[in-house]
Amino acid sequence: MDIRHLTPAFAVSPQIDVTDIPAIAAAGFTCVICNRPDEEVPTSHQAYAMQIAAEAAGLTFVRLPITHQGLSMDHITQERAAIDAAEGPVLAYCASGTRSSILWSLIQAGQMPTDDILRATQEAGYELGGMRGQIDALA
Repeated sequence: MDIRHLTPAFAVSPQIDVTDIPAIAAAGFTCVICNRPDEEVPTSHQAYAMQIAAEAAGLTFVRLPITHQGLSMDHITQERAAIDAAEGPVLAYCASGTRSSILWSLIQAGQMPTDDILRATQEAGYELGGMRGQIDALA
């Protein structure tokens, strides 16, 4: 498991496994958001299996699959709502953490300076400098 914090209350990760869920709960996360489409993973890692494990550990599980080509304002709104509804720290995951980082960056547009958004993602290992124009436009 490779959890990368963008803020104290929000982190991203590459694909997690059901066996990671107890450690995620023990780390203090209260909500897990799946940004990875089921078509990309074997049955053992699809959202339904992850949801069962997360809920058994007392975590809220939100399924919001996205692709780079299919990212829309609706996804941004839904992800923001899931984060806002969480009762504590949130972990979002996808294949590498990049899509989850992109969504977080777009949610933060207008809430944080663009330089701070890009610094947070870069420090977590995600170089999203090419998104500066999109972030600024949303701000």
